[in-house]
Amino acid sequence: MGESGEYETAEPAPYRGTPGAEHARLTAIVDDWAAAIVANDTARIAGFMADEWVIVSESGITDRKAFLALVASGDLTHSAMEAVTPPRVRVHGDTALLTARITNTAHYGGQRFDADEWTTDVFVRRDGHWRCVLSHITSAAPPTGS
Repeated sequence: MGESGEYETAEPAPYRGTPGAEHARLTAIVDDWAAAIVANDTARIAGFMADEWVIVSESGITDRKAFLALVASGDLTHSAMEAVTPPRVRVHGDTALLTARITNTAHYGGQRFDADEWTTDVFVRRDGHWRCVLSHITSAAPPTGS
């Protein structure tokens, strides 16, 4: 009992960033997904997405079907995708959030685009498999003094 006479309950220790098996698994999934995107492999890319997946960017919301159609047509390709920071992984039951800074080189409509972005992917676990339901990208701020 505490000084007030009430029973004290121990608070769980705060999360210290020690990756467990699920964190490592999710990090590997995101790495494999990036490799599929650089390979411009529509079938592999689709395997990481839930049917309801969307990406949110400065141009709005693009759904899974439209994104995969762009890749399949060759209108959207990626030649590089690299993590600048290790992903921040948070698992809440059957939902996981992964946030990282990513640089990538994309080609769209015959033009090259080099991007430095913060990405957040929301995954859900269904039937023992993690699938992304939402990706959100935000341009990273240029370094101070640029």
